[in-house]
Amino acid sequence: MTARPGTRDGFDRKLLAPLVSGAVLNPVNSTVIAVALVPIGVAFGAPASATAWLISALYLATAVGQPVAGRLIDTYGPRPVFLPATALVGLAGVLGTLAPNLGWLIAARVVLGFGTCAGYPAAMRLIRDESDRTGRDSPASVLTVLAISTQTISVIGPALGGLLIGVGGWRTTFALNIPIALVAFVLGARRFPGAPKPAAKGSFDLDLPGMALFAGSLVAVLLFLMHPGAGDRYLAVIAVAGAAGFAVRELTCAHPFIDLRLLGRNGPLLRTYGRALLAYVIAYSFLYGYTQWLEHGRGLSAAEAGLATLPLFATGILVSLISGRREQVRGKLVVAALGQLAGCALLLTLDSSAAVWLLVVVALVAGIPQGLNSLALQNSVYHQANPADIGASAGLLRTFGYLGAIVSSALQGAFYGPAAETGGLHDLALLLLGIGVVFLAVTAFDRSLSQRTTPPGKDETRA
Repeated sequence: MTARPGTRDGFDRKLLAPLVSGAVLNPVNSTVIAVALVPIGVAFGAPASATAWLISALYLATAVGQPVAGRLIDTYGPRPVFLPATALVGLAGVLGTLAPNLGWLIAARVVLGFGTCAGYPAAMRLIRDESDRTGRDSPASVLTVLAISTQTISVIGPALGGLLIGVGGWRTTFALNIPIALVAFVLGARRFPGAPKPAAKGSFDLDLPGMALFAGSLVAVLLFLMHPGAGDRYLAVIAVAGAAGFAVRELTCAHPFIDLRLLGRNGPLLRTYGRALLAYVIAYSFLYGYTQWLEHGRGLSAAEAGLATLPLFATGILVSLISGRREQVRGKLVVAALGQLAGCALLLTLDSSAAVWLLVVVALVAGIPQGLNSLALQNSVYHQANPADIGASAGLLRTFGYLGAIVSSALQGAFYGPAAETGGLHDLALLLLGIGVVFLAVTAFDRSLSQRTTPPGKDETRA
């Protein structure tokens, strides 16, 4: 295979702009909304437990949609899925900007969640396709750019959200989606490979029943986690029944949505998904729970809270830049685990009169695992997943991350109630310390992290 003109290592650098533009659609909406929750609650007279649905709605939709979008991308190629999904992002921006009530806003966030599903799986699929085209692994710098770009948009997200709210109110945080979706759409239309991906025999037999069972059981699980009361136990029953039906379907289907046999033999990849769940419970608790406390418990404005979180994301970027060219993940994950424990412990020292320098220290420490986990988990999936299934595997990584976000949101609703006060923050921090200990244990004793894993079926293609 030959490299395209002007590409020193064979990778087509013209793909970087559309890759990044699609991958950042979800994180920008994750971080911008963080400082808008309190103003939205004030505008509609809603408590923190109600505005938490703005977080949950996005991640509920994306948790279901990411692996589905990834499978469609593996089958049809990135372009036919990426472009309509990006158009949905722009539509969600319009719906949110015109929203007359909180329910309307939640619906806009659901549409936004489905719209942002295609960006990350499309990026991972294109990186893998470039590796196949050139006959060599895509350079580590490309995966690093992908990871850093999502963190960079996270850096400017809270500050940008605070600035937009100060200038035009919280509605501007939804209107922001209109121009950025337009940019992503144009870049994808101009630079993504235009020819449809050749389909292998039987690949058009999409496992729609499997997708439906997966989505139904996952929605039931996430809704139960949001409201785990006695009156909602029927959701747990639905989730178990749906999961059982999904397992039977996938084990007997000729072309399954998720090949459970192959996935079950890939222990390293399964453990990576488990680590992602734990890591993102902690990460999103800092992103949302800590940010809400800064406004309620510490009394900062939305703009000030956004600025106070800047060191968290800036540290994450710096850490990714320093460690990005090294593909080894074990050391990164161990250091990230220790950083998580230190950050959670620091939360226990905060109160309503906490000094500004202490707030900066908390953000700096929390930024270390932010940078290391994002890069290490992404690199793990890239090397552990079957290349033919990289889109769906990348989507599942995001699904477990979003499941972590939902768990985090549920915990915040349980510990905070009407407002994010200091007592609730301390209770949340104690639980996060326990989760951090589990993350450290499942990382320190995983020997597969010391070597590059060859996944079962690595040389297989989807029949």
